[in-house]
Amino acid sequence: MRLLRVGDAGAERPAAFAADGSVVDVSSVVPDYDHRTLNDDTLTTVVDAVTSGDLPVLDPTGVRIGSPVARPGKVVCIGLNYRDHAAETGASIPTEPIVFMKDPSCVVGPHDDVPIPRGSTRTDYEVELAVVVGRTARYLDSPEQSAAHIAGYALSHDVSEREFQLERGGGQWDKGKSCEGFNPLGPWLVTPDEFDPSNAPIRLQVNGSDRQVSSTDQLIFDVHQVVWHLSQFMVLHPGDVINTGTPGGVAMGHADPKPYLRDGDLVEAEITGLGRMRQVFRQA
Repeated sequence: MRLLRVGDAGAERPAAFAADGSVVDVSSVVPDYDHRTLNDDTLTTVVDAVTSGDLPVLDPTGVRIGSPVARPGKVVCIGLNYRDHAAETGASIPTEPIVFMKDPSCVVGPHDDVPIPRGSTRTDYEVELAVVVGRTARYLDSPEQSAAHIAGYALSHDVSEREFQLERGGGQWDKGKSCEGFNPLGPWLVTPDEFDPSNAPIRLQVNGSDRQVSSTDQLIFDVHQVVWHLSQFMVLHPGDVINTGTPGGVAMGHADPKPYLRDGDLVEAEITGLGRMRQVFRQA
């Protein structure tokens, strides 16, 4: 099932796609999609309610779509997880996942404008497959156990400011990863029964031109390996978001002049099966 949240920022309500393609309001069933509700029992209740056909239908025309997850407890990211991206940065293929964090407050809707930070000259794009945790995971015994802890998948955009990240980060990446609006997410959350993360085409365009074209079968560490690995170092909670890495083609990897994002640039990204997002970048 595809789950989404609609409404003005800070006032979104949970919704879902019915079998006929209509969007129905599920706020009478769950208060929101967050740490309280992204678990097997609640999601089963949502599916049953949507299937019943008794929920009110929403007209999505002109309505803002928010992030499909409200208030994630944390956003965990995996760096250099596609072979071509590692190569274009000059890095060696990692022997275990490279982990960093983003401030959860930078998660925004899939079509919201994204501010280019003041003083930025190297704002970069990174389309990614996101995993949303649905069950607390700690010290999983094997990657095979990961599937039971996943609520679903979403399209994510791990926006990065490369100078802040690499030259002003002091050895860590937070400054270049957690700027305002730097993690558009959505347009919906797709439950695992409707999406196969092992071989999904992934693509990003800037102003209509392809920049990143790949497939999730190029991941160095697949989804289940990533969830298992993270559970050895931190507790994963329902509603947490995991960005699994970006393929090659980012601006940083291009030959000069590098095509970093500028005021008015339109970025469109998609993963087959997870929908499409678009953001206009605006100088802050």
